[in-house]
Amino acid sequence: MTGALQQLREQGNRFEDIAADWLQQQGLRLLQRNYRTRCGEIDLIMLEQRFLVFVEVRSRANPCYGGAAATVDWRKQRRILRSAEAYLKQNTKFKDLPCRFDVLAFEPPQSPGEQRINWIKDAFTDA
Repeated sequence: MTGALQQLREQGNRFEDIAADWLQQQGLRLLQRNYRTRCGEIDLIMLEQRFLVFVEVRSRANPCYGGAAATVDWRKQRRILRSAEAYLKQNTKFKDLPCRFDVLAFEPPQSPGEQRINWIKDAFTDA
C-alpha cells in the first residue's frame, strides 16, 4: 500500500472511531465495524432501540468540492444496500428489525479545532 493510500486509510479509521464513540454517546449500541462483503463495506452497524442502523462515515477536509454527505452517491448506496442484505442473511436474529441507513458526515471545519458532525438519519432507503 502506498504512503498516501495508507494515510487515507488511517484517517478513515480515525473518523470511524470518532463516529462510533459519538453515536454511542447518542444512545446507539455498536454491533460491528467494517463489515465487508464482495459487494462493498459498511462502516458501522449499530442498534438504536428497535432499529438496525447501517452507518456510512464520510469526511471532507476542503469545502470547495461539496459536503461530505454528497459523496454517498447512488452507486455507494447500492453497495451498502447489498452488503446490508448479506449481513441480514448471516445474522438472522436481526431479520425482523426495521433497518435504517444513516450517513455521519464530518464537514470541513469553519475554524481551527471545530468538529462539525452532520448526522443524517434515514439518508436513503432500500426502495
